[in-house]
Amino acid sequence: MLRVAPVAGETTWSYLSRIAGRYGMEPAALLPWWTWTGSRPRDDLGPRDDAEILLNPAGQQRLAQLGGVSERALVQALPAFTGEPLPPAPGSPALRGEAADSGRPAGRWKVASAGEHGPVAYGCALCTAVRSGQDSVVVRYVAPWQRVCARHQRWMLTAGDRHRHHHLYLRAAPEVAAAQRAWPKVARTAAAAGADPGRVFALSHAVVCAWWEHALEWEQEQIWPVRLHALAGGDAGPRFWWWRIVARDAVVFPETVALAAVLLDPGMQERIWDDHGRGGPVHPFRPDGAFFRELAVRLGRPWLANTGQAPQTGLVLGGPLHAGPLLDCMGAFTRIRRGQQHPNGYGLDPWWLRADHRPASARVQLRALAEQAGAARGSGSNGGGAPMVRRLYRDRHGRAAMVSYRRGDGFDLGSQLATRPRVAGRASY
Repeated sequence: MLRVAPVAGETTWSYLSRIAGRYGMEPAALLPWWTWTGSRPRDDLGPRDDAEILLNPAGQQRLAQLGGVSERALVQALPAFTGEPLPPAPGSPALRGEAADSGRPAGRWKVASAGEHGPVAYGCALCTAVRSGQDSVVVRYVAPWQRVCARHQRWMLTAGDRHRHHHLYLRAAPEVAAAQRAWPKVARTAAAAGADPGRVFALSHAVVCAWWEHALEWEQEQIWPVRLHALAGGDAGPRFWWWRIVARDAVVFPETVALAAVLLDPGMQERIWDDHGRGGPVHPFRPDGAFFRELAVRLGRPWLANTGQAPQTGLVLGGPLHAGPLLDCMGAFTRIRRGQQHPNGYGLDPWWLRADHRPASARVQLRALAEQAGAARGSGSNGGGAPMVRRLYRDRHGRAAMVSYRRGDGFDLGSQLATRPRVAGRASY
């Protein structure tokens, strides 16, 4: 019996797949050892890498036997190994005269990212090869702020996002790894303030993703374009919009950590209070107010505070950094300071994130991108009559180029690239 060591945080299905690979078999060859409820999750590209299996006690024992390790080791390494109880296996018993719930090995399929253990990402293949001696794919439960393999300078991508890429190289963008090193201090600050670090990160990420969608309008922006091209291997090229979806979370990660630190800073919270009127008549949050000026500096983009404001909407003067989740957070800070009350605490939680403010996943965006491209090809046009907007960006050689994409549905579609003369002072995407 060969021994296959589990990887910390690994999905149970990933571990079973590696056992099969160790014996030179496909994972499907081991499935008859269990009675299954449901089938492996699939999409239009085939079986999903973020599949998970939940095993009954007999099934857990069988897995431990096949892997040559103790059940205790699997309990410690595999978060879903002792998942929720399984319902009785449907259908007639597999063996004559045996009840369906008699303790035979059984399992049930599910999507790992939809479970209680959080999102899943690919593990570092180099680290796996060193630890296990296998050149195999590992899928692990890992928080979105723990995606950097510091040893090999890789960003581990979310599993099951339809792109089949496992990682991004970070050697040309060391600030991404530096942000992960900075996060533990931010998390400790959040915990000391009585906030859940995970919720703080989620809100900050939503805000920065909202900025990301509007950053093509920032004519002086240089940081994100350089980082995006670096993570795309030097030049996103004709797949610019595809890379902009796949690499988004890695590109915006430094700003996400920086914003979380800003929102937890008592001095910045005091600036929010000052900008809102300090308990007197309520003032709108101006894009050139003390908070947004300092925020722009800490983001390394001081010019954002000097960008012209949009028309006033209610008590909000629109600006480049004005995003819905951020304004909700700032409003909660001021309501707490003013002593406002609500029987259900509505509007008093700075870290509450509305469902419609959550950023679309890469999986959702790539599906929309494929559907739009298919519709455009089928109609023989650039989108079936939908308005197309041409946007300037700069490639890795500094040449200005134009890219067409459809607007209005929240997703970008890039299909046409045309090299143009260099234009100074315009957006560097």
